[in-house]
Amino acid sequence: MTRAFQSARLLALTAALLPLLCQAQVAGSTAASVTLTEHHAVAMGWSARRSVLGKTVYTESGQKIGQVQDIIIAPGGKVSYLIIGAGGFVGIGRHDVAVPAGQVRDHGGRLEMPGATQDVIRTIPRFDYANDTAVRDHFIAAAEQDIARARRNLASLEKAAAAAEADARVKLQAEVDQLQRDVQVAEGKLAELQNASVSRWKDFQAALSDAVSHLRSGPESSVPG
Repeated sequence: MTRAFQSARLLALTAALLPLLCQAQVAGSTAASVTLTEHHAVAMGWSARRSVLGKTVYTESGQKIGQVQDIIIAPGGKVSYLIIGAGGFVGIGRHDVAVPAGQVRDHGGRLEMPGATQDVIRTIPRFDYANDTAVRDHFIAAAEQDIARARRNLASLEKAAAAAEADARVKLQAEVDQLQRDVQVAEGKLAELQNASVSRWKDFQAALSDAVSHLRSGPESSVPG
């Protein structure tokens, strides 16, 4: 069976299943609908289980670099890195490296990393999974930065409102009031997470993420540059 024929069958099957796929993805989600174009991209993309995980990655010259041990999904939802066990390739023991997914290609059914050599792989820092405490600390630090940025924005808005004409002041004051409420909510959610035990901090993560997202979409554009 040729690759072109397989692709044609896959596209036909995707089109036939499209209504069922859209319905099935709605369960438990508020934004699960996808376009036909997106379904095509999914159908023609890599399957983590079938095409990536456990597969060997090679150099262009055919040297084995190592097997794909894991796939890291970035917070934004996109696949960012393949975790490759490259210890034998670089002549040392266990040595996982994180390689951007875009630097690995499917060449005739074989995964290749163009331009890879032992010297190149050795320059990539060894990858180690962050422990739960480190992840928590990083999340808290990012939230604190967002809240601090919102407070600076709030101070600028308050200053602009005080200097504005009557009509503009009303609009700016409404934005000040809203941003004050959003900051207070975010600070409260941050305090809840910080006071939670290490084993339970994830119970408060979603609430803080939602609160911080309101700050990011706040009335920053109203502040004079």
